[in-house]
Amino acid sequence: MVRLGDMASTVRSKNAGPDCITFDIIFRDAQTYERVKASGALSAERICRLYGLEPERLVHFGAFDPALAFKFTIRRARPSGSPGETDVMGSQMYPPLLDLELPASVLQQSPPAA
Repeated sequence: MVRLGDMASTVRSKNAGPDCITFDIIFRDAQTYERVKASGALSAERICRLYGLEPERLVHFGAFDPALAFKFTIRRARPSGSPGETDVMGSQMYPPLLDLELPASVLQQSPPAA
């Protein structure tokens, strides 16, 4: 297994309005991105398990090929800035993604083109 934090060039979270937080997982190169995408290791179901979310709190999950990225948005438990809300800007929500385990197959290099 390999950690997502070791494979991605950028893993971040940020405010997406008063009710949502959005996440970006961006890869250094197309080959790594495509191997991770093909592995199925990043999925809406896995994100919900990782963050302990009911599926209806996951607003969007998808791959964005032009940016070599996965993007997802979650609905906050409480609106940004409300009492008990722990991260007004949503910028501290990404760390669980860093240790997310991916299959070792994402490290394999593609064979050279014939």
